[in-house]
Amino acid sequence: MNMIIFDTQQELDSYAAGLIVNKVIEKPNAVLGLATGSTPLGIYDKIVEQYEKKKVSFRSVTTFNLDEYVGLPPENDQSYAYYMKKHLFSHIDIPQDQIHLPNGMADNIEAECVRYDFMLEASPVDIQLLGLGHNGHIGFNEPAVNLSGGTHPVKLKAETREANARFFASLAEVPHEAITMGVGSILKADTIVLVVRGADKAEIVKEALTGPITTSVPASLLQTHARVIVLLDREAGRMMK
Repeated sequence: MNMIIFDTQQELDSYAAGLIVNKVIEKPNAVLGLATGSTPLGIYDKIVEQYEKKKVSFRSVTTFNLDEYVGLPPENDQSYAYYMKKHLFSHIDIPQDQIHLPNGMADNIEAECVRYDFMLEASPVDIQLLGLGHNGHIGFNEPAVNLSGGTHPVKLKAETREANARFFASLAEVPHEAITMGVGSILKADTIVLVVRGADKAEIVKEALTGPITTSVPASLLQTHARVIVLLDREAGRMMK
């Protein structure tokens, strides 16, 4: 595990974007695993900057997002499909048919999970971007006695819904269910980039990266992966010195 602590958000964002851009330059048909939420916003801005400077093209890239809310159509401004289009896809040259997110509006959610896993098996992820939840979740893999390896529906815990409520008009509007890649699917990525920001994440960073490997802290399973790059701001990394 390679860990870097940054003094500024700009440095962190530039470094993370550079990892992704350099992978695409090295391998034009790279498969990227992407995340949403507040953590990747600056990273996506930096990727768009590199594209606008003609440093990189995404014409042959394939993307898979970690998760999507159940019950939110892509045109809903709180869906992850909308988020990705707004912050990244509408600004780069990636073809629409090479963009993949779980379909939270599918009639059969279980069948949708099988479909998504089939695509992931056919196109292994080269580099997976991750954030970290306050309770140690990655994707929407919540702490549990048992974790699902493949893509699956999940009931969101109260603390996760409360953390995401800042993006909605009210807590009541936050969906109760999502589709997420499983921990097993995440760990199949060739390289994983874990990005964590903020003093409120310092304790879970330490627990996830140095504590026991346990399903009660899903991110602790990243300790089993051969190529994990951890990018922290000074506050999130304050207990890792």
